[in-house]
Amino acid sequence: MTELIIPDIPNGMKTAIMVVLMIAVFYLFLIRPQSQKAKKEKEYRDSLQKGDQLMTAGGIHVTFVSRENNMATVEAAPGCRMKVQIDTLQPLPERKG
Repeated sequence: MTELIIPDIPNGMKTAIMVVLMIAVFYLFLIRPQSQKAKKEKEYRDSLQKGDQLMTAGGIHVTFVSRENNMATVEAAPGCRMKVQIDTLQPLPERKG
């Protein structure tokens, strides 16, 4: 009779601990690295200066000219300027070998 009145506390605690551990694992392996990567990319884009060599998301190698809000003016060749979204710019990949 007392088994029906008193809940099984250890099993409930096990479930709660498992949920907390799953949340911690998701945070440590998914959410935190993604937010750190986004922060690093934002810092990189904020530090762009005229003359920096970059690459667009489409793979075009360009030179940074100026920034206006979320748009950037880049130069693909002398006299060939384009406006692109600042989020599409990334550093040039390092050459191997």
